[in-house]
Amino acid sequence: MFYRPEDGHGLPHNPFNAIVTPRPIGWISTRGSDGHDNLAPYSFFNAVAYFPPQVMFSSTSTKPDRGDTKDTVAQVRESGVFCVNIVEYAMRDAMNRTSGPWDSTVDEFADAGIEKAQCDTIDCARVAAAPANLECKLTQIVQLPGDANFAVFGEVTGVHMRDDCLKDGIFDVLSFNPLSRMGYRDYTVVRDKFSLTRPGE
Repeated sequence: MFYRPEDGHGLPHNPFNAIVTPRPIGWISTRGSDGHDNLAPYSFFNAVAYFPPQVMFSSTSTKPDRGDTKDTVAQVRESGVFCVNIVEYAMRDAMNRTSGPWDSTVDEFADAGIEKAQCDTIDCARVAAAPANLECKLTQIVQLPGDANFAVFGEVTGVHMRDDCLKDGIFDVLSFNPLSRMGYRDYTVVRDKFSLTRPGE
């Protein structure tokens, strides 16, 4: 099968997300200028640079009470900071709860029963029990083609790692099993790993 996206795919559901898979989930926490905390998952998320460490996430839809975007991007615009919370398999239901289309005044931490902690380098809450948290200061927001597509880039200014996830100096993903997004309503979980040596190493 071949299709041009501009012409449509003719399938019951858009296959694009199922092709680009699995994708890490950035569970993004933000705090608005009014003091309200927000927490929402984004599967268009990744690390993009080592030195200085940088990450990005993209938001692709709107909410009636936020105009051209959603709560997360709106609050990043206000504060200039955000925190990436890594999602483990054990927190899948809590993460899913925070994906709802809640009013901008709703604190998703409280709504989903998630304990929060204060970040160290930025004025933002983080998921206290997450395997890792990346505190970030905004570097740029890029509007992509499409009315509601915004890519948000940030420099990591602080890193939290849960002590039980460190094994012999290695951040061991098998100790918490990262959750990843696939297509449709599907997710997957990392339960095994293997290593490859690059040519010349």
